[in-house]
Amino acid sequence: MWPRDKRKPSQEDLSAMKGGQRPKGSLVDIDLSGEKLNGVDLDWARLGGSHFIGSELRGARFKYADLHWTRFTNAKMEGCDLYRAGLKNAEFQGANLQNATLCEANLTDTDLSRADLSGADLEGARLIRTDLTDAILDGCRVYGVSTWGILGLAKRQSQLVVTPKEEPVVTVDDIEVAQLVYLLLGNKKIRNVIDSITSRSVLILGRFTAERKCTLEALRVALREKHGLVPIVFDFQPSEKRDLSETVQLLAGMCRFVIADLTDAKSIPQELSSIVPSFPSVPIQPIILSSQKEYALFEHWKRFQNVLPVYPYEDPGHLLQTLETGVLTPINHWEQATDKSALTERLLRNRVAELEAKLQAQGAN
Repeated sequence: MWPRDKRKPSQEDLSAMKGGQRPKGSLVDIDLSGEKLNGVDLDWARLGGSHFIGSELRGARFKYADLHWTRFTNAKMEGCDLYRAGLKNAEFQGANLQNATLCEANLTDTDLSRADLSGADLEGARLIRTDLTDAILDGCRVYGVSTWGILGLAKRQSQLVVTPKEEPVVTVDDIEVAQLVYLLLGNKKIRNVIDSITSRSVLILGRFTAERKCTLEALRVALREKHGLVPIVFDFQPSEKRDLSETVQLLAGMCRFVIADLTDAKSIPQELSSIVPSFPSVPIQPIILSSQKEYALFEHWKRFQNVLPVYPYEDPGHLLQTLETGVLTPINHWEQATDKSALTERLLRNRVAELEAKLQAQGAN
């Protein structure tokens, strides 16, 4: 998109914009770099692929504007109104967006690296794969923000307001945990979240070759559709910030139990070595194709209380037919015998109480 030639606007359109009027010509792929357009009204404008590199746009209005692939590199945009603007793949590298309004804006794949968003209103904004490398987020309002796959680390992100305007102010210092903290403020909501995670989530581990993946995919569908569980399938590259062991531990700690298919084992030995000793309250149900044998070092894990007897299955059809009796029933019996549910509830209640106390103390200060 960037290599496309940009054209200069007509003198008439440029004069109209500087005079607070709407231009008559098309604004797609225009070059307004370095222009002084403070207070310009471009609400609803179609500006896709345009350049505002180094421009002065203080107090400019871009509500509902189409700004996909638009470049605002090093632009001065203090107090800009970008409410519900489409900013997918836009570039704000080094831009000054202090006190700007970005409510409900689409910031998917947007480059905000080195941008200053101090005091900006991001309520309801969508940040998917957004680059926040060295950005400044101090004092941003982030209630309702959707964050997925954030890239880079912000230079500063303090006093982020996670509550809506009509509620008492609660702040955090990390945009990626803002939603979780807000959920913790409402007992009913956090109970629902905890129940969903600890009583329904299932981690599925195995060998994800083309042949084996069909079996694990069928298992995932059956757990979800027939048993109301929430399967999490570990078939992806670990986070850049974590190694394989940390990623597996993170997922296992969120789940009620783990199903580990030992058939054609490759990464399973390393994955189980991260989970079994770390989570004694999470039952591990090993399964294996009946024509195979467990890998040699698996014998070590059989000594642990949370590792259930290996369940052999003849083929995918047999596994699904006997899923209730061969896999889920032993897990239920283990949980009843260890009183896991009471232990989990007690631990979670203590953690929630501690966090609530910290939040109340923070509010009092």
